[in-house]
Order: sequence, then C-alpha cells, then structure tokens
Amino acid sequence: MAGIGRSERSTNIWPGFVDALATLLLVIIFLLLIFVLAQFFLSQALSGRDSALDQLRGQVSELADLLALERRAQKNMKANLEQLSAELQASVMQRDDLRASLNAIRMQAEETETKLRRRLGESETARAEGRERIEAQLAELAGLSHDIEALKALRTELEKKISAMAVKAGENEKALLEERELSKSARAEVALLNQQTATLRQQLARIEAALQVSEKLNADQKAQIVNLGNRLNAALATKVQELSRYRSEFFGRLRELLGKQQGLRIVGDRFVFQSEVLFDQGSAEMGTAGERQLDALAVTLIDISQRIPKDIDWVLRVDGHTDTDPISTPRFPSNWELSSARAIAVVRHLIERGLPANRLVAAGFGQYQPLDKGHDEIAKRRNRRIELKLTQR
Repeated sequence: MAGIGRSERSTNIWPGFVDALATLLLVIIFLLLIFVLAQFFLSQALSGRDSALDQLRGQVSELADLLALERRAQKNMKANLEQLSAELQASVMQRDDLRASLNAIRMQAEETETKLRRRLGESETARAEGRERIEAQLAELAGLSHDIEALKALRTELEKKISAMAVKAGENEKALLEERELSKSARAEVALLNQQTATLRQQLARIEAALQVSEKLNADQKAQIVNLGNRLNAALATKVQELSRYRSEFFGRLRELLGKQQGLRIVGDRFVFQSEVLFDQGSAEMGTAGERQLDALAVTLIDISQRIPKDIDWVLRVDGHTDTDPISTPRFPSNWELSSARAIAVVRHLIERGLPANRLVAAGFGQYQPLDKGHDEIAKRRNRRIELKLTQR
C-alpha cells in the first residue's frame, strides 16, 4: 500500500515538470521573439540613423561647398571692391584734371573772345576807311566798265558800217567792171568811200587801242584794290599787336603792383576790386583805403598811357556790379544807379589823379552780370565788385 502510494506520488511529478519546462520554453521563445523583434527594430533604427547620418554628411558637404563658394565670392568681391576703389580714385583724379582743363579752356575762351572783340573794334574804323576807298575804286571801275561797254558798242557799229561799206565798195567795183566808162563824179565818190573806209578803220584802231588801255587800267586798279586790302589787313594786324603788347605790359605792371593786395582778384583780362575795399555797403562814397589803391593804380596807368602811341584808340573801362539784394533809396532807386554811381566815382578819382578823361569809360551793370550764380553771402560778396579792363573804343 505504501509502495503504491510512493509510486503514484513520483509519477505525478513529471507532468508538473513538463508543464514547467513547457512554460519555460514558452518564456524562452517569447524572450527570443522579443529579442528578434528588438533586433529587427534596432536594425531598422540603426539603418534609419545611418541614412540620416549619410544625409547629414551630404548636407555638411553641401554646406562646406557653399561655404567655399561664399569664401571665393567674398574674395572676388574684395578684389572687385579694391578695383572699383582704384577706378574711383582714377576717376576722381581724371575729373579734377578735366575741371582744371575746363577752367583753362574757359580762360582761353574769354581771352580769345576779348581779343576778337578788341580786334573787331580796332578794325571798324580802318575797315570803314578801306570800304570807302574800295567803293570809290568800284565806282570808277563801274564808270570805266560803262565806257568800255560804250566803246564796244561803237566798235560793233563801226564794224557794221565798214562791212556795209565794204559790200557797197564791192558792188561799186563790180559796177566799175561792168561799166568801164564811169563818170568822174562816180570815181570821186568811190575815192571818197575809200577814204571814209580808211578813216573808219583808223577810228576802229584807235578805239581798240583805247579799249586795251581801259582793260589794262581796269587790271591795274584791281591789283591796287587787292594791294590796298592787304595793306589794310597788315595795318590792322599791326595795331592789334601793338595794343596787345601794351595791354600785356599794362596787366603785368598791375599784377606786380596790385596782385597781392587783399580784396583784388584777376579774372581773365580784368582786374576785379571787391566793393567792400572801395565803398561802404549801399554807398558810392569812396573810402580812404580805396583811394590809396586807386592812387597807385593811377600812377601806373599814367606811366603806361604816355608810352602808348596816339594812333591806338584805347580806353580803360570801369564796370560797376552789385549783388542780387535790391536797393531803394532816394539817391539809388535800384541797383543800376548804385553800380553806375560807383563806376563814375572811380572814373572821377582817376581823372583827378591825372588820367585823361577821354580814355575812361564808366558802365553800370547792376546785378545782371554775376561771377557766382549762388545766393549765399560768399557769392554776393564776390558779385559786389568794380572791374577794370583795357580795351579799344
């Protein structure tokens, strides 16, 4: 009974053991399954990370390439910037050179215009005289041409008469051949006709000689007219050179005497006094400092004027200019009166110092000939001025 009981108890262990093993096996399988799944998902995650890492590496490479391109572009921009800076500096220098050249060209243009105006003024009188002489010569030539035409018409008429007489003489000779017995009166008529023919031929010869003399005289007069024009041009050129020489001496002496004084500028062929140096604001009464400067100027002008030949008709023009500020006083209703009064005051002072009155001209320009187009105080101060210019009347 006891043996059977032990056998039954021992037999009952194996199913539990088998169940335990089965459970353990299921657990192991479950763990393996979990491990496999974990390995699968891990491999998927790692492969995703590898692809993401590859993408990141590609992006990093692209960024490196872009950075290299940006660095190269930056270097190119720096080089271009340096080149542009150099070109800008060259352009600025070229602009300054062009401005200097433009100023020089303007100065030359003003001097050329002044010389041309002076030459035109100098040549007007000589041209008028030469024009009168040429017109007189042309009138004489016209009269000679009329006489020549009359002589030509007379010669044509004489030739016609000679031809008619020759025909008539031929007819008479034919009649003489046909009628050998001609009366004495007919023979006398033939002789008379022959004599008249000879006389007409002599007259024709004299007319031809007079015509040749007239043509020669016409040619001589044309040559005289050409010679007169050449002499007139030479005289004009000589006068222009003489006045230019004295004008150069005039400006050289004034530059040496007045060039360093304050308030005096040299603009082209003119000496410019600032109005503040000579006059108070809104006044035409000259101050002591201005009188001293004009006294020095008068000494130089008198010295030079005594050495200029009398046949050069020169004048010293004194031009008064104001700024754009209007003036309205009982004495000076406008800037015209103020500028004219200042120019007249300078002329009177020079006359009192001994300069000939017939060599001075006073002109007032008001505010209509400015040197500076600006409207600030500096521009106004530049435009308030007295200009002196040696020219020809």
